[in-house]
Amino acid sequence: LVFGQDLAISALSSAIKLSRAGLREAEKPVGNYLFSGPTGVGKTEVALRAAFIAVQGGKQVALLAPTTLLAQQHYSTFTDRMADWPIKIQILSRFNTPAETRQTLERLTDGSADIVIGTHRLLQRDIKFSRLGLVIVDEEQRFGVRQKEQLKRLRSEVDLLTLTATPIPRTLNMAMSGIRDLSIIATPPARRMAVKTLVVQWDTALLREALQREIQRGGQIFFLHNEVRSIKRMAREVEELIPGAKVGVAHGQMPERELEQVMLDFHRQRFHVLVCTTIIENGIDIPSANTIIINRADRFGLSQLHQLRGRVGRSHHLAYAYLITPEPRSLTRDAAKRLEAIASLEELGAGFTLATHDMEIRGAGELLGDDQSGQIQQIGFSLYSELLARAVDALRSGKEPDLESAAASSTEVDAHVTALIPEDYLHDVHTRLTLYKRIASARDDAALRELQVEMIDRFGLLPEATKHLFRTAELKLRAASLGIARVDWGPRGGQMLFSKDQNNEANIDVEALLSLVHGSPGRYRLAGPEKLKLLDIIEDGTERLDAIGDLLDKLSSTT
Repeated sequence: LVFGQDLAISALSSAIKLSRAGLREAEKPVGNYLFSGPTGVGKTEVALRAAFIAVQGGKQVALLAPTTLLAQQHYSTFTDRMADWPIKIQILSRFNTPAETRQTLERLTDGSADIVIGTHRLLQRDIKFSRLGLVIVDEEQRFGVRQKEQLKRLRSEVDLLTLTATPIPRTLNMAMSGIRDLSIIATPPARRMAVKTLVVQWDTALLREALQREIQRGGQIFFLHNEVRSIKRMAREVEELIPGAKVGVAHGQMPERELEQVMLDFHRQRFHVLVCTTIIENGIDIPSANTIIINRADRFGLSQLHQLRGRVGRSHHLAYAYLITPEPRSLTRDAAKRLEAIASLEELGAGFTLATHDMEIRGAGELLGDDQSGQIQQIGFSLYSELLARAVDALRSGKEPDLESAAASSTEVDAHVTALIPEDYLHDVHTRLTLYKRIASARDDAALRELQVEMIDRFGLLPEATKHLFRTAELKLRAASLGIARVDWGPRGGQMLFSKDQNNEANIDVEALLSLVHGSPGRYRLAGPEKLKLLDIIEDGTERLDAIGDLLDKLSSTT
């Protein structure tokens, strides 16, 4: 699902679909959804509506956030939006006193709390829910495999909705492989402008100009310096750059109330520049902040840079992101790739594209295991994807995946006709090989028809041999759906073999098969439980293809 122009309606309809946790019986399968979209386009809105519908269905909701500040912001948003409804919302974070934490745990256990919003504290073993139905993970890329494994303990009972602008390679690979359902918000809010990104070395004059420009137009600045031990020295340097400007400091090691007060003061525009660590990375929404300066940007990951850049440009003003790096020759190869990617993809909605770049740089990752990234060069990406797709299809249909037989066997249809893409029709060898693979990989008749239309549009009307190729591919799909392993029909007859594979049971109409054999003994004869002899002598290849199609029609199960 890619959202169109009406974001509000689309978000609501998607929320209804995603939040079936509160509306379905316990024995029905649960959902595992990945919701991706650029920073500041409404992922939280979808989560809020999904949570509301789940609560209305009688279920509890847990929202997991990576930082205390983001959890606090979500708590304020949910509380304000649901103030007119009898919904009890709790928060679990380090801002809570021991008494408040104990009270929240009791309310979750006895079911008096409907929604709980918290940080990693929600993953501890003493958390017990009365009727949990939906788990929402915000900024999914900030959680490790161990945290996600703990969530899997609940997966047999609840829906899981994860929100992210830049999914990590492992998660993105799962979504693209069909293991997780993927939805994308592609339409930015009205009047939203892309953030102008500049990769520069430290230049005092340039930074002074950037700071002064933002302050003069009434805005605020994030100055990110990710070292707590030297952050106060950096704050003093910023004060020297722009005398008279008010500068605040925020980092994760500050006392809870002090940090909360600094963020509140910055939100109320009581000072101009916030010198901070990556504590502001996720979800912080301050529309008046439209310039961010990231010191030593080469030390950050690609998704992290995108998230940090997303802290600005959340209004209709043009925003700026300055990525401060050392001289180019001191950068690592991967760091240079990351900076090149983030600078080249500054348009709205670039997060998903950046995630695919990240997967190319880091590898696709292991689906089962603790490694977030890895390599699959040993077997090749195409074979890996094919085996994975077959395993997913088998599990979804309730069967045990058998990768050895899946890799070794597949349905074959041979009508002994010329079925190829002639060289005089398409000269380029690489293009022909690509088209052969696309035809062989087509999953249904619609995909084959689209490919035929594309070839006619690009290269002209199909020659007879290519028509035979498409017809054979179509028959192969139909035979595979019936559990037929092979059809071999030449000018002097042939045979049809039924599958022995327990995961690919024959779906033919047995009564129709017996009727064919008894009604036309001169045309069809059973040779054991797995073979049907085809005795018709058909000289013309096109007619043989048509005969195979007619036979498959007759054998199709009517149940």
